[in-house]
Amino acid sequence: MPLDITFTLSDRDLERFKSIADSAKSTASDNKGQAEIEKAAYKIVDVAMNSDLPDFIADRLLQLKILLEMIRDEEWNIGEADRARIISAMAYFADPIDLIPDHIPGIGFLDDAMFVEIVIRELQAEIEAFNEFCEFRSAEEARLSAEGQDPNENRDEWIAAKRDQLHARIEEARGALAEEDFVFHIL
Repeated sequence: MPLDITFTLSDRDLERFKSIADSAKSTASDNKGQAEIEKAAYKIVDVAMNSDLPDFIADRLLQLKILLEMIRDEEWNIGEADRARIISAMAYFADPIDLIPDHIPGIGFLDDAMFVEIVIRELQAEIEAFNEFCEFRSAEEARLSAEGQDPNENRDEWIAAKRDQLHARIEEARGALAEEDFVFHIL
C-alpha cells in the first residue's frame, strides 16, 4: 500500500538550496561548463534508470530527461536565453557539494530529487509546451503517413507554426509568473 509523506521546506531550507544553486550557476557561464552540467544531468538520469533507487526519488530524477531532450531537440529550436535558463537550472547536479552526498545508500539522491521537483515547477510552462510539441509532431507525422503523404514535405512549415504558437504561450506564461510573488526562484 503506497504511503504519502508531505513535508514543507522552510524559508531557511529554500535559501540553502538557492545558495547552492547560485554558486553552481557560475559553472553555466561558458560552453565547457554547460557541457559539464549536461553530462552531470545525464549521469543523474542514468542513475535513476539503472539503479535500485526508491521510486519517489527515481521518478523525479527521470524528469530531468525531459529538460535534456528539450535543449537537444533541433526542431523545438530553443533560443539561447531559454537554453541557458534550463542549463542554469540544472547546474545543481554538476556541483559535487550538495546537501546529501550521493554515495549514501537510499537517500543520497533525495536532495537531487527535491531540487528536480523545484526545477520542474519553475519550468512547468516550458515542459508542458515541449510535451505538447512532441505529441503534435508525432501525431502529425502519423496523420500524414496514414494519408499517404510524406511527413517531411513542408515539415519546416507545419513544425514552425506549432512551435511558434507554443513559444508564444511560454512567453505569455512567463509574463503572468513575473507578476506573482514567489518565495523561491532558481532561474
